[in-house]
Amino acid sequence: MSNPFVDTRPQAQRFIFAAYLVTATITFACGSTAAVAADMPMKAPAAPTYQWGGCYVGVNVGGGASGTNFGSTIDPGTYLAAADAATVSGSGGGGANGDGILAGGQVGCNLQSGMLVYGLEGDIDYFHSNPQWNNNTNTLANGNAFAISQSLTTSFLATVRPRIGIAADRNLAYITGGAAFTSISYTEGYVDANAPPGTGIASASRTLVGWTAGAGWEYAWADNWTVRAEYLYASFPTTSALGAITGAGGANTLHGSTDLVIQLIRAGVNFKF
Repeated sequence: MSNPFVDTRPQAQRFIFAAYLVTATITFACGSTAAVAADMPMKAPAAPTYQWGGCYVGVNVGGGASGTNFGSTIDPGTYLAAADAATVSGSGGGGANGDGILAGGQVGCNLQSGMLVYGLEGDIDYFHSNPQWNNNTNTLANGNAFAISQSLTTSFLATVRPRIGIAADRNLAYITGGAAFTSISYTEGYVDANAPPGTGIASASRTLVGWTAGAGWEYAWADNWTVRAEYLYASFPTTSALGAITGAGGANTLHGSTDLVIQLIRAGVNFKF
């Protein structure tokens, strides 16, 4: 007699049945996991890192100090004797400083590659400073006093500078350097106590081109707005002036010279496009 409980299904059917059981189990497990995950709170995505690329325009204000070394030479001539010319020449030079307020604007563009930010900026500021130097303590060989005055006046400061810096999200630290431009008026004057007095003047007005370098920090407090603090050092070539000292009996050629350095600290705000 045959056993009615003996499974007589072919081997292939057994494999199909086992696969069906495994698939059903996996589907049930995945469905349960998805249901549990759906009940868990979702983590908010991280805020994107600030991007410094783009162009901007802004304004700035600050303070600066200009410094100069004045020089003077008196050629031998027909008014001052050789010894007096040498005395006046040796008494006519010295250093002086002058402070001034800066105010103006800037425009530039940046590119960003990873943490590296690089670009080009141009700015122009009103900057009035007036270093002055005076010497009225010396006398000529005849005992009469003489005085020499030196004066330099600046009217503006402009720069064109590449910038390169490292960004840390909304903070940017950078170094910069390039060309600097300014306009100066320079005057050297002479007067003595002879009777009649001898007087002289040498003057020059020039637009100067020099170099500048510095560093700064910038912070993006909104997507399109940044604030900054910046230090710059600018140096300009020597300016020479030619004039004459005249008095009773003749004249002597007067040579004056001045160089110029400017240091400034300023704050600014930019709107980024």
